[in-house]
Amino acid sequence: MALITIDVQNDFALPGAPLEIKGTMEVVPAIVTLLKLFRELSKPVIHIIRLYKDDGSNVDIVRRKQIANGGCVARPGSEGAELVTEMKPGDVRLDSKFLLKGGVQELAPNEYAIYKPRWGAFYGTPLEKFLKKHKINTLAFTGCNFPNCPRTSIYQASERDFRLIIVRDALSGIYEKGIEELTNIGCEIVRAQELAKSLKSA
Repeated sequence: MALITIDVQNDFALPGAPLEIKGTMEVVPAIVTLLKLFRELSKPVIHIIRLYKDDGSNVDIVRRKQIANGGCVARPGSEGAELVTEMKPGDVRLDSKFLLKGGVQELAPNEYAIYKPRWGAFYGTPLEKFLKKHKINTLAFTGCNFPNCPRTSIYQASERDFRLIIVRDALSGIYEKGIEELTNIGCEIVRAQELAKSLKSA
């Protein structure tokens, strides 16, 4: 099993940030709980992140004009692009140049970062190849912001026959209809403490 975090970066999570997603900082404690446990158990963690070049060339259409006109969101090398401090595995920074080239950055033992150019974590990324190489068949999803990137990534993972665990209190923007829909495609819906208890007793 691998823990997946999606887009929990300063420019999307912090209050007053350029593209603040309301409710994201509220789910960070649950994500941190799982991060600590996965680290203790030496289980893999993969942080999926966004990076927006200043010229907008790698930005999805809906935000391209905003970035090209000077909007500073998840700019490579900036503090805004970094994972929120509480989630970092020590004093480490994202290597934007390496990530933009499609690299898998090792942030700490069994902990990695992967850049995605669009909503889904599997689109144009090395994620599937990485998971298969490490014989990972179960993914626990957390992060920001369910209606967009997590939902797209979850459906992409389902199409690739991964077993899916959705940590509802560690996922901002989640809603009851979405939970119903995820259940209908075979996702297991849990809370962070439930998953932690299961892992500890395994």
